[in-house]
Amino acid sequence: MKQFLDEQFLLHNKTAERLYHEFAKPMPIIDYHCHLPPDQIAEDRSFENLTQVWLYGDHYKWRAMRTNGINERYCTGDASDFEKFQKWSETVPYTLRNPLYHWTHLELQRYFGVNELLNPASAGRIYEECSAKLQLPEYSVRGLLTKMNVKVVCTTDDPIDSLEHHARIKADDFGVRILPAFRPDKAMNVDNVAAFNEYLRKLEIVSNTSISSFNDYLAALKSRHDFFATMGCSVSDHGLEQIYAEPWTESEVRGIFSKIRSGGELTAIENLTFKSAMLEIFAIWDWEKGWVQQYHLGALRNNNTRMMRSLGPDTGWDSIGDFSQGRALATFLARLDEKDQLAKTILYNLNPADNEMMATMIGNFNDGSVAGKVQYGSGWWFLDQKDGMTKQINALSNMGLLSRFVGMLTDSRSFLSYPRHEYFRRLLCNMFGEEIENGELPADIEWTGSVIRDICYNNASNYFNWKEVATASTIKASS
Repeated sequence: MKQFLDEQFLLHNKTAERLYHEFAKPMPIIDYHCHLPPDQIAEDRSFENLTQVWLYGDHYKWRAMRTNGINERYCTGDASDFEKFQKWSETVPYTLRNPLYHWTHLELQRYFGVNELLNPASAGRIYEECSAKLQLPEYSVRGLLTKMNVKVVCTTDDPIDSLEHHARIKADDFGVRILPAFRPDKAMNVDNVAAFNEYLRKLEIVSNTSISSFNDYLAALKSRHDFFATMGCSVSDHGLEQIYAEPWTESEVRGIFSKIRSGGELTAIENLTFKSAMLEIFAIWDWEKGWVQQYHLGALRNNNTRMMRSLGPDTGWDSIGDFSQGRALATFLARLDEKDQLAKTILYNLNPADNEMMATMIGNFNDGSVAGKVQYGSGWWFLDQKDGMTKQINALSNMGLLSRFVGMLTDSRSFLSYPRHEYFRRLLCNMFGEEIENGELPADIEWTGSVIRDICYNNASNYFNWKEVATASTIKASS
């Protein structure tokens, strides 16, 4: 019987062990999509205790605690930090076979050197030991990123964000590149006209533009897109139920925008037409600047109306959606490709039923201009676990070129989430190792190892034009 979470965790043969320890493990990390708060990086925040760095804002843990019968007071309520941690420690033993069990203990090991299982009996010791370490300088936010060998982080930022925190980080010349990503979801969401007009008021202020017409609106948004570029942004991101690809004309959209500004409610087709137009316009701006555009598709958000009203979004009331994705996605990408205005694109899928559709869709628009121009992104949210990542890797392998894949990302709000990259790398190496030992792949360890290095780091560095290729010699020199 193997020991839980030992050095060979998830590695089931000697070839897998060699591939991971020699080729994958030393590679730095590029986190090209996450939700880390840039203000905490700017101030180099230190956390008072383990609860603050581990449980605040983590809806994965909140969902598990609620399912375990824990009152909301210990998730998002007014219980003390230690009381919240105690309730989490009561829940952890019941998370067996949930990815939280692996993540929890990986994070305790990798950040704090704690090899003890978390449960009610060990909670006090672990809380005290980890909270004490968090007072050390190397456990500040920047220290945690450095500890995990992170080289690039892309946060998620609304067009109206000032990016003042990014400016401060850049001025500090922090060793990790912290870059903004343009996330214009609110700038095209006209489901609630009153809320959208309030958003326009804020856009007017930050862009110093009076917005009365659709052209005014585009000018204000374009100025923000340009500003993001001056701050080092080269990535956009969209969190959508599905792609919008209705036919539209400028005159139609101008009329719809005028109706919005007058406070009129939109019809269903007007809503879809406006969103389709904005999505295509954003995509063209990304193409003009040579950015990478990302589309996170398939989440059914805020399902619990009562708790949404009480706690707001991003508090753990979301699920996998069963939206029809293929036809609109093909239409949208083909429309851009027809005009030779399709930027490098990453598609993320939340419904495993659509894995093969997504994996084949990218092949329709890989035109030979760039290796892996259109990517099938890593398993995310509910699918960034062993089964979900394995299925995504297999679908991509069967339908495309895994060797050109840009690899893993955290999609996390927590500074303790970087062992998810290790988790992904161990799974990846085990899959290659098993097939080599089964005679399904040649035993060319050096070539396979170079492919693994690329998936872990180099492909993303090249794809996003950061051009920081890590080779065996540079890794050894920096270690």
